Amino acid sequence: MKNITLLLFFGLSLSSIAQNIKYFRHLRYNHVSPFIELVGTHPIDGNTASKTSHYIFKYDMNGRMSEIINNHYHTEKKHPLASIGSHKVVFSYEDAKEIRTFYNADNTRTRNDRKVYKEVYIYDENNVKKQLNFYDLDDKPMKSNWKIAEYQWQQTSKYIVEKRYNLKGNLVNISPYFPFGITGIVLDENGIPKGHYNLNEQLEITENKHGIASYQDTYDEIGSHIKYTYHDKEDNLAMNQWNYAVGEKLYDRLGNNIKLKLYDAENKLLRTENIYSNASIKEDADSNTSIKVSPIASKEDSLEIKKRSLGYLIALEKMKPKLMDTVLNDNLNKITIDYNRIRAKEYGRATSKKQMIEFARSWNRSGNRFPKNPTNTIEILDIYNRIATVKIFSDNWVEYLHLIKLDNKWEIMNILWQHRDVSKYER
Repeated sequence: MKNITLLLFFGLSLSSIAQNIKYFRHLRYNHVSPFIELVGTHPIDGNTASKTSHYIFKYDMNGRMSEIINNHYHTEKKHPLASIGSHKVVFSYEDAKEIRTFYNADNTRTRNDRKVYKEVYIYDENNVKKQLNFYDLDDKPMKSNWKIAEYQWQQTSKYIVEKRYNLKGNLVNISPYFPFGITGIVLDENGIPKGHYNLNEQLEITENKHGIASYQDTYDEIGSHIKYTYHDKEDNLAMNQWNYAVGEKLYDRLGNNIKLKLYDAENKLLRTENIYSNASIKEDADSNTSIKVSPIASKEDSLEIKKRSLGYLIALEKMKPKLMDTVLNDNLNKITIDYNRIRAKEYGRATSKKQMIEFARSWNRSGNRFPKNPTNTIEILDIYNRIATVKIFSDNWVEYLHLIKLDNKWEIMNILWQHRDVSKYER
């Protein structure tokens, strides 16, 4: 009898643990507000989770969220409001507060995608969120990456009214790139956002400087965000600052967003964009979200990479600043070994693109910086799609170049070099 009791107890304990842990492939998309609840979509079991990207939701004995572990390693771009932004978020509760703290994989406190260490939600007497504040590691108020230190929410007959404040207590926009000030949020009966409205101080719908008064969302029955539209104050479709009015998102059967279709205000298709991530093709043969290996570089790419690499030396040899400007990326990082005599220590000395252009104007003015017939050996070490590594062995230097292809043009991004005569480095 005792053994049976133990077995029953053990079985109930395992059942209880299973009920307090859930696994999901995705988080429900949110580009509206942190007021919106964190919800997992596409539930899976623990065995499936062990083989794929997922989130783990844990709950306390009262059914409240206690922890979310982020094992979602797909590389598609995430909206900051649609991600927990860390490896783990831990929930704790006191009085009318819900406290979220964030941790990395080493269980060390870290910042989330909003660039804050702690989020504290305050609830009203009806257990509805009314305020959110951000804190640093010392529990001092801090601003998010969008310069927001505090959210305030108020329920009206029409909206959940949202106001956002910086550390000085001034009202700020919803984000740096989208000018909505005071906003009104409309949710459906399941707490899913339907509309997000730009409001004036009288809480009337008004257009921002781009002519947008609201954006509205559609979700399917399993929680995937399938459509979003932009509207003027008359609720007509309106073109946003990115020159589209409607976004339509397509998913594979596992809930991976695989395609985005953009339409104008007349619902005419403007363009279609494929959305790629590292979702496993083994799980879904119909998915286009798997990594695709880059094809072998074309002959044209190889010739252009060599031409650009050689152009960098020719610009110095023949004093061609325009050529130097053309072959170098604006964010060039050129590094070599140098020696600080004051500190008696070697260091990496940097040269900018601007300096390289100036060198191309005058550095070889005497004509004796290079041999009469320079020897420049160029070897392409590797090309992967739009990045490449090149080795240059010249009369003066040995150099490793990184090139990048932007707007269909190869440019030198990084140069690591040293003198061919290694005796220069003897101390």
